Amino acid sequence: MTIDWNGQLIDQLDWHWQGHLRPKLDGLTDDEYRWEPVPGMWSIRPRAEAVSSHAAGADELVADFAFPEPQPAPLTTIAWRMGHISVGVLGIRANAHFGDGSMTYQNTAWPGTADAALAFLDEQYAAWMKGLRGLDAEGLARPCGPAEGPWSASPFAALILHINREVLHHGAEVLLLRDLYRTSAGGKNWVPA
Repeated sequence: MTIDWNGQLIDQLDWHWQGHLRPKLDGLTDDEYRWEPVPGMWSIRPRAEAVSSHAAGADELVADFAFPEPQPAPLTTIAWRMGHISVGVLGIRANAHFGDGSMTYQNTAWPGTADAALAFLDEQYAAWMKGLRGLDAEGLARPCGPAEGPWSASPFAALILHINREVLHHGAEVLLLRDLYRTSAGGKNWVPA
């Protein structure tokens, strides 16, 4: 039996994305997107309101972050987690491996609304998946290269598995925050879609 490994790697993420994660993000409100249930959370916010040492962004909005990351790391909002999935997990990788390599946290125009963030997330997911669909067995086996630092010598298939884990992990965090918002005082005006 011949196994289509690229198809398997793509299906692992796409099945979850299409059937679970992305549909459960529909109806995300701006209040949920920015909700900070505890003080000191990292988020996407105006530059003047940043709460971290290395907040970055191209325009007025920045993503909070610090290097090295504080221990323990601050909790993060839905906005921050969606930004991380969009840029740090999918966008920078898609851009480095299938684009011009120019995307960074520093030059990203961060979305300020839930609708804009969902559109940005969809765009970065589509770019990553389009690149993956063009890979063959040789593409899966090639080393990731210098764009991936510690992953540079690993086969590209290992990076795909890592990205799959990251999207599953952070996507679950976003959905949990939505559940907490819905069932807490934060969501007192929440109405199901």
